[in-house]
Amino acid sequence: MSTRILIVDDEEIVIRSCLRILGDSSFVVDTAQDGFEALRKVEETEYDILILDIMMPKMDGLEVLQDVKERHPDTDVIMMTGLSEIQTAVKAMKLGAFDYLSKPFDPDELRHVVDRALERRHLLRENRNLKSEVSSKYRFENIIGSSPQMQAVFGLIAKCAPTNSTVLITGESGTGKEMIARAIHYNSLRKDQPFVTVDCNTLSENLLESELFGHVKGSFTGAVANKRGMFDIANNGTMFLDEFGNIPLSTQAKLLRVIQEREFRAVGNTNTQKTNVRLVTATNKDLKAMVAQGSFREDLYYRINVFPIHSPALRERRDDIPALAFHFVRIFCNELEKPVAEISEGAMSLLMNYGWPGNVRELENTMQRAVILTSDNIIRQAHLANIIDMSPRLDLEVPRTSDELKRIKKIAREKSVEEIEKLFIQETLKRNASNVTKSAEDTGMQRANFQALMKKYSIRVRDTEFDPGDPEST
Repeated sequence: MSTRILIVDDEEIVIRSCLRILGDSSFVVDTAQDGFEALRKVEETEYDILILDIMMPKMDGLEVLQDVKERHPDTDVIMMTGLSEIQTAVKAMKLGAFDYLSKPFDPDELRHVVDRALERRHLLRENRNLKSEVSSKYRFENIIGSSPQMQAVFGLIAKCAPTNSTVLITGESGTGKEMIARAIHYNSLRKDQPFVTVDCNTLSENLLESELFGHVKGSFTGAVANKRGMFDIANNGTMFLDEFGNIPLSTQAKLLRVIQEREFRAVGNTNTQKTNVRLVTATNKDLKAMVAQGSFREDLYYRINVFPIHSPALRERRDDIPALAFHFVRIFCNELEKPVAEISEGAMSLLMNYGWPGNVRELENTMQRAVILTSDNIIRQAHLANIIDMSPRLDLEVPRTSDELKRIKKIAREKSVEEIEKLFIQETLKRNASNVTKSAEDTGMQRANFQALMKKYSIRVRDTEFDPGDPEST
């Protein structure tokens, strides 16, 4: 889309000069000779840049500038001024002008300031698009989870997001607590303000306080300069404190003051700073038990537990596993530039039946490994070897309903068939010294069918084990 520029000046010679300088570029350039005509054209057409004279009859440039910035704040305005009007030009900058040019100016000056305005517009547009992408990523419909458990979580997010309430997110590691925190932020009135994350598990007590509150130069060894704290950086936005249960008691007392008074002191500073931060915390620990043990402050616990949300473990929402698995497959196939892989019934049964102690994070890693291993665009049980040995035995899972009984019987049939097929191929190859042709003859199968089963379970034989007399061995 071409850049549209409006030149506004009551002097015909200035307009012609600007047209000559900009006319040979890829710009669409319009002109106006007074303020009223300029405002009319701005209402009729969306301009990227206005090049506007300050001193004009009927309506001066400052009045035009104010009106344009009020109605079209994204339009950049470059003021033109005589040498005696520099003070007025400075005032124009305060009213929102992008820059000003002193008459007379040479062609390079005009082109340079226009290029800078366009560069700024490009960066602002990119930043706006990036924010929009991040915001849309955390809309409820883009977070995978159609199970009743996750729908309940979405309902809680929807209720608390528009408020300023402090939120405590609990749940095992890898269940997506940070994603819930981001969903709260990006669906709140603070979505255009900072979202700042602090991992309370990775910093020592002194470093954690410096990270949260900042420090002044010389306040401790290594403090060679002043540093802003996260409570300052996140002002008017949201701060997410992950692994909140690991915060030392001394730091807990200082956090309590921030929550109560909305003010803090940087390490080594005697002055207080105000902060307007929405606090979202997360932990995989039982804070109530820690209060009873004396390792977590009771008053802080009640301050942060205003709006609790529990992030369910993956084994508690098995209905979401297929959608999550295919989501990760699409991501990693795209990264590795592979066609999007399918997941065999046996592999999906294994995914559905596994306990997932590492939750969604473990599922993500498992699917990444499977995508790397697959060579025929189908993810099979053999590609999930990292979880096979840890999977619970099917005969230990006792169904409660007829639907569960049907599901477990189906899984058992599929798993048994795949296990028998795999053992059948492995034992046959072992009996026949890994010779594919002899193995196929031994079983009475066509060689192509035997090879198809080998491929299904990613079973290969080493070159050194091939029969030199069999040119078709693979």
